[in-house]
Amino acid sequence: MQEDWKDDQPIYRQLHDKILGLILKGTLKEGEALPSVRQVASDYRINHLTVGKAYQGLVDAGLVETRRGLGMFVLAGAQQQVATSERQKFISQELPNLIARARQLGIQEPELTKAIRQMMKEAN
Repeated sequence: MQEDWKDDQPIYRQLHDKILGLILKGTLKEGEALPSVRQVASDYRINHLTVGKAYQGLVDAGLVETRRGLGMFVLAGAQQQVATSERQKFISQELPNLIARARQLGIQEPELTKAIRQMMKEAN
C-alpha cells in the first residue's frame, strides 16, 4: 500500500487527516483498534515516528486512546466529534473560499445556490 503524499503539508498531518476521514466514514468504528504504528509505517513506507506523531494528535484530540499492551482504539463518540469538527471547519474555512471564488467569477447567489442544490440532489 503506497500513498502519494503531497508536499504542501507534513506527512504526519496528512496521515492524521486520512484517519479522521476513516473515522468519519465509519471505516474505523468506535471501539475498533487502529493498525499498529509499525504496520502503518511499513504499509506506507514512512518513519514510525511520523506515524506516532499522527496517532498522538488523535489522542490529544480525544478521538483515540492507548490501551497498554493492546494498542490504540477509537473512542466512543469519536465519529460524531469528527463530524462536528469537520462541519465547523467547512463552514469557517472552505465555504468562505468558495464564496470568494464565486464572486471573483461573477457567479451570483441564485446561480450558485441552484448549482449547489443540483449537486446535493445528485449526491443522494
